[in-house]
Amino acid sequence: MSLAPNAAWVETGLAFVLAPLLPGLIARIKAKMAGRRGQPLLQLYHDLAKLLRKGAVYSHTTSWVFRAGPIVTLAAYAAALLLLPYSHRTSWLPFPADFVLMAYLLALGRFFTVLAALDTGSAFEGMGASREVHFAALAEPTLFLGLATLARKTGAASLSAILPAASPLSPEVALVGAAFVIVMLCETARVPFDDPTTHLELTMVHEVMILDHGGPDLAIAEYAASLKLWLWSALVVGVFTPPALDAWRWAPIVATLLGLALVAAGVGLIESTMARLRMTRVPHLLTGALALAALAFILATR
Repeated sequence: MSLAPNAAWVETGLAFVLAPLLPGLIARIKAKMAGRRGQPLLQLYHDLAKLLRKGAVYSHTTSWVFRAGPIVTLAAYAAALLLLPYSHRTSWLPFPADFVLMAYLLALGRFFTVLAALDTGSAFEGMGASREVHFAALAEPTLFLGLATLARKTGAASLSAILPAASPLSPEVALVGAAFVIVMLCETARVPFDDPTTHLELTMVHEVMILDHGGPDLAIAEYAASLKLWLWSALVVGVFTPPALDAWRWAPIVATLLGLALVAAGVGLIESTMARLRMTRVPHLLTGALALAALAFILATR
């Protein structure tokens, strides 16, 4: 039984509406673990609304690249979301090797974020951009190798066929899922790779790259980051979750939302029990994720 078109529209719409809820859920989990009350669950929505009401200030040293950075980044992540199937169903734009385009859209968003940071001429933002590119050079091969392993294991060429056929009980799929969890924490600037709550320029990665953005531009950048967190969380859920039962038409959507909530809770637990790694240790962890994906690929091609 295929998911009804209206249900698919609902699920895609939920991705754009509920994406800012994931950072709030992570913050609440961290607050509960620390014995604090914590910020409201909808805090990011309030922040975005406040930023959209403000004006934007641009330095005379910046060019159109700085202004286009958040917009292009948001557009790239939104397009990538349309390529990802939810609830193990067909995406809106399925075609062979669509996972390659999804990976490049993620890279495009990062590229313009880095360009906007470099366009300011700030030493701090340049430092954050350098770290972002350094980490991406190790994270992107893991993503490609993991997706190639799933394609090889399932014999499919599209994400809409790969994820429904991938069994989390398979050793190869489990290894890819573990590698994706590590890369997700890096790509979304979470502990142990980055601390989104810090304000020390010498230790920030993503936050330092958007220091000069303000008003609507900062709102777009923050919303784009929440969309990226939703996309990576949905990808992890798709790898680890077996095909949902079709006894109830809305069961796949409910299963996906519960899976996303569990991923957010897991990220909150990780950030509550782990400290941020030293910059020199981050490549070691990403290399370990690459090794897991490489081992999975070897097992899938033997």
